[in-house]
Amino acid sequence: MSEEKTGETPSLPPPASDAAKKEARGRDWAVFCHLSALVGFLGLPFGCLIGPLLVWLIKRDEYPFLDDQGREAVNWQLSVLVYQLCALLLCCFLIGLAILPLLKVVNFVFILVAAVSAGQGKAFRYPLAIRFFRS
Repeated sequence: MSEEKTGETPSLPPPASDAAKKEARGRDWAVFCHLSALVGFLGLPFGCLIGPLLVWLIKRDEYPFLDDQGREAVNWQLSVLVYQLCALLLCCFLIGLAILPLLKVVNFVFILVAAVSAGQGKAFRYPLAIRFFRS
């Protein structure tokens, strides 16, 4: 089958505005901020906290959405650190031995959910996060 050419040029979508591009970049940085916490799962001490903290501190002034989500990611990772310290204390009573791996799994799942939400442009609030930094 051959297609006939009508001489019309295919219509292209209108170019995205600068505001839309900046919003999209802000979402991308927010996703990266949440996912940067996965560095801690590679064995880097305090990597779960350092990754989001660096991304948030470097880019928070450029993108309001990243500022919100970066603060949320850092608050969550600080909360997990506090919960892990409490679980270590509870290891004396053997309760902490069950809590520590559970915290790892919950942290991993919440990081992924937060990254997906940020990619869709939805602000994610980590449940049980202590608000060390408020907006």
